[in-house]
Amino acid sequence: MSYSRRQFLRSSIAGSVTILAAPALISRHAYGADDPILVGSLHDQSGPIAASGVPMVAALNLGIEEVNAAGGLLGRPLQLVHYDTQSNIQMYSQYAQQLAVKDKVAVVHGGITSASREAVRPTFDRFKVLYFYNTLYEGGVCDRNTFCTGTTPAQTVEKLVPYAMGKSGKKVYIIAADYNYGQITSKWMAKYVKDNGGEVLSVDFFPLDVTNFGPTISKIQAAKPDLILSALVGGNHTSFYRQWTSAGMKSQIPIASTTFGLVNEPSTLDASESEGILGAYGYFEELTTPASTDFVGKLRAKTPDLPYIAELAAGTYEGFYLWVEAVKKAGVIDRMAVIEALESGITFEGPSGKVVLDHATHHTTRNAYLAEVKERKWSVLETFPEAKPLDTAGVCDLVKNPTDNKQYVIDV
Repeated sequence: MSYSRRQFLRSSIAGSVTILAAPALISRHAYGADDPILVGSLHDQSGPIAASGVPMVAALNLGIEEVNAAGGLLGRPLQLVHYDTQSNIQMYSQYAQQLAVKDKVAVVHGGITSASREAVRPTFDRFKVLYFYNTLYEGGVCDRNTFCTGTTPAQTVEKLVPYAMGKSGKKVYIIAADYNYGQITSKWMAKYVKDNGGEVLSVDFFPLDVTNFGPTISKIQAAKPDLILSALVGGNHTSFYRQWTSAGMKSQIPIASTTFGLVNEPSTLDASESEGILGAYGYFEELTTPASTDFVGKLRAKTPDLPYIAELAAGTYEGFYLWVEAVKKAGVIDRMAVIEALESGITFEGPSGKVVLDHATHHTTRNAYLAEVKERKWSVLETFPEAKPLDTAGVCDLVKNPTDNKQYVIDV
């Protein structure tokens, strides 16, 4: 497949090119000076996780359009090769193999849940395809081929728990989704509760398809905590917040969450169901910095009906540009040269602020923000600059052990 400079200029004007279903089969070694650099994307655009994935792909398209409008990367256009993984882990495995073996992309940005990340990470390691996971998660991934740009518990949960306890009290009840994100994050919640002189009354886990929280609410009422910490995930678990309000508990026991509002919850729930809930993330759409308002404005102009623009979209945009900056520094798209450039301390001033790639962990030092829902929107209360991924730094040192390749379950 050839891609002339005239075609590049046309596509730069019209916007990035997205291959949705059947990417052309291109040999990496057959590229010419004008051939596009292929950027892989694995994000859910349908199914239960779609509301998270749609803004992430929009952010990738925006970044590619901007780079192409500025003349491309190393003089070549960028082209997105995107697959809708349909909120299906099997699709992640299938399309990861296709991106690596058939499409031969230069880099892949993708994965939303931790389960999807772990489904594709071994494939990209095996076929030596550079991989970016741009989602907040439970921490612990240590892999020289993988770069995690989202926040981890030491950057957000560590800020959220003491603030919420300070407003509510020290007796805490934890509820969480029953997979590795919820299980590991709940351990971090319990650690920070204890570090701040509190007591965990109970930790309850729920499969993702659970919608009836009546028995749990009765159990919480009997325990009489001062505060609920929630790591519930997905549309089904949103039922908890409605049922909690219907039971008359909303005004009695406050809630802080590591997942609430990451998508559209504040705008889809009634104000009586969401008012006052606390959260902490690496980015909120409501940030009023020039970089944030510019980012939101450009995404909304391209896609007016886009779901809430959260850390997921900002992290994807920033992860993409960290890769772009590394390619510029390396002067080539070769995987190891780009990895070494990323490990040199590549930075990017993104919508969330300054993002710095950490060599030892392949995670990012970035701002964290604490916010409260007011009138169905997030109101940012505090900013924590240059928050470091200290949880993962406690177990992962790719400077000393560059061949390390696993996700540590950090003992807390």
